[in-house]
Amino acid sequence: MIIIQILLLLAALGLVWFFVTNRGNARSSAGVKLLFVAFVVFGVYAMFRPNDLTTVAGWVGVGRGTDLVLYCLVIAFAFTTVATYLRFRELEIRYARLARAVALQNAEVENRRD
Repeated sequence: MIIIQILLLLAALGLVWFFVTNRGNARSSAGVKLLFVAFVVFGVYAMFRPNDLTTVAGWVGVGRGTDLVLYCLVIAFAFTTVATYLRFRELEIRYARLARAVALQNAEVENRRD
């Protein structure tokens, strides 16, 4: 295995671990914001110093800096997709609980009227 494959595998496993252990708390939200800022800083640096990025890509076993950016974008997209899925799933559960509570409350009111 070349270094980039190991790094991508570790990043994917890190995403899974992060979302399994830190769902919905303030610390994970702060971590997401910090990762986003780091990614933006990385992107700006890559725009101004593309030769440095190609050098780093060579260190991890990738031919070009643009390929390295692509791999990083794939991980970022996976991160965003998993985060969105988990957020929507949590919202669906909350809506279902709310709908049940409202239905039970309305049923109790109807039973009291009879």
